[in-house]
Amino acid sequence: MHIAIAGNIGSGKTTLTQLLAKHYKWDQLQEAVDNNPYLFDFYKDMQRWSFNLQIFFLNSRYEQLLDIHSSGRNVIQDRTIYEDAFIFAPNLHAMGLMTTRDFENYFRLFQNMDNSITPPDLLIYLQAPVDKLVKQIGERGREYENSISIEYLHRLNERYDAWIEKYDKGKLLIIDVEENRFHTDPEDLGNIISRIDAEIHGLFPMEAAPVKAKALAKTTKSAKAGKSAKKPPAKKK
Repeated sequence: MHIAIAGNIGSGKTTLTQLLAKHYKWDQLQEAVDNNPYLFDFYKDMQRWSFNLQIFFLNSRYEQLLDIHSSGRNVIQDRTIYEDAFIFAPNLHAMGLMTTRDFENYFRLFQNMDNSITPPDLLIYLQAPVDKLVKQIGERGREYENSISIEYLHRLNERYDAWIEKYDKGKLLIIDVEENRFHTDPEDLGNIISRIDAEIHGLFPMEAAPVKAKALAKTTKSAKAGKSAKKPPAKKK
């Protein structure tokens, strides 16, 4: 089983990956951030390092997918290869931070990879407004993220929403991060887990239980009413 978690910078992907991996006792594949040799330089000079950064992410994500396929492990993956190709790289190109030559070369490489990979069994998209992203980015305090602009996050959010609207590679679960505090509220996390179970195991959502209970109560009430409406037996003469 392969569950992948998608979302903008600061949406909570890493936290949810860790929480779900702990609950299901599955392996987790984190995004290559701490060991990324280009990330710090990229945020200082995006135009100079955009192509290098995106190639690094593309390759590391591809290696993860090959490992998932060959090992057959149950895995929770932090971010997908599709986000690199359909959101981050084209956004950098549109902003003039990646040349057309580099972007076309990059995207041809992705298409070749895409022909040999299997999409996740379930994609979870963490949807969050920009102000929420800014707040959570600030709370985690990564130095290299201090230079991220609000405009950059807005552009990414627009591309995420457009991509998710057309996503057709498998099952999709959308989580509203503004309304769901899974990182601090066990009940919110439990609701997410219930929705995941419903998707991957075909179980009824938790909301179905009260509906059934109401229907049963209604049936019971009708039956009682029917009994009370019967004519009393005739008295013996």
